[in-house]
Amino acid sequence: MLILGIETSCDETSAAVLRNGKEILSNVILSQDEIHSPYGGVVPELASRQHIKTIDLIVKESLFKAKVNLGDIDLFAVTQGPGLIGSLLVGLSFVKSLAFYFDKPIIGVNHIEAHIEAAFLENPDISFPVLALVVSGGHTSLYYMSKELDFKLIGKTRDDAAGEALDKIAKFLNLGYPGGPIIDRLSKKGNPEKFSFSLPKIKDKSFDFSFSGLKTAALKYIKEMNIQADSPQVYDLLASFQDAIINFLIENVKRALSIYKKINALIVCGGVARNSRLREKFLAFCTRTGMPLYIPSPRLCTDNAAMVASLAYKKYMAQKKFDLNLDAFPRIQSAKGKKWK
Repeated sequence: MLILGIETSCDETSAAVLRNGKEILSNVILSQDEIHSPYGGVVPELASRQHIKTIDLIVKESLFKAKVNLGDIDLFAVTQGPGLIGSLLVGLSFVKSLAFYFDKPIIGVNHIEAHIEAAFLENPDISFPVLALVVSGGHTSLYYMSKELDFKLIGKTRDDAAGEALDKIAKFLNLGYPGGPIIDRLSKKGNPEKFSFSLPKIKDKSFDFSFSGLKTAALKYIKEMNIQADSPQVYDLLASFQDAIINFLIENVKRALSIYKKINALIVCGGVARNSRLREKFLAFCTRTGMPLYIPSPRLCTDNAAMVASLAYKKYMAQKKFDLNLDAFPRIQSAKGKKWK
């Protein structure tokens, strides 16, 4: 079975062709960083317009690289949400048109769940139950999976996502966009223990995340010490801030592991999982605890259509059902896992 996947949830336009949901024949990703860089963040209207301009070319390139034609595709897959509503609708409308014309099934997938699938795409033998941490610019979510396709959301961010907090500090210091990779690079020059950050405490003892307090504390240091992009202290501040975010992520995972005691593997995925310091600290944590750790390769951590196609294949094979009347869902699923907000 050949699957064509489309990903347009934010500012990457991606198309991929997979065989039987496992073999990646192509995975083309077009970034919009240059377009949004002058604004220090993603501008939704510009993102959706760019998707309209490029989606046809990206799909053609993915088919060319896979050496297949549209008529060869057996299943169409698309990100249904969460994400920017305009961007989602571009991909959704495009794929629904193809599925209708070729009279082939279409499967919509959850963007966050697709990030988790990226780990299974590279490591199909991961043993359940699994705890999965998704860390990106728009989402920080913790999932418990007792079996394949059983995504139970047990924690989510209440304000800024981890990647969003990094981007905002980089923007405030005029370091450039996207801020996460820049902070990752500059932090290597700093001392992560130089500045003190208190880790957030969630009063209801849930596994939710909150990064606004860490961001506010960093901004306070910047203003009180007049730290700028060329200040000597900037490297230490960035290293300390980055470590505080990662330490909070690890603490939440540690608490979840104390409750869900029979976890066989930990997955860390999403765009921020490309961060070298995050990968280093999670590897050290899992080495100490003896917990198997799976982090997708950097290319599969970013938004991409291969993970969308892989998850769609599994969903289709599990239910053999599809609905052409798919709708876009911009918000994350509720922690109860019953409906979209």
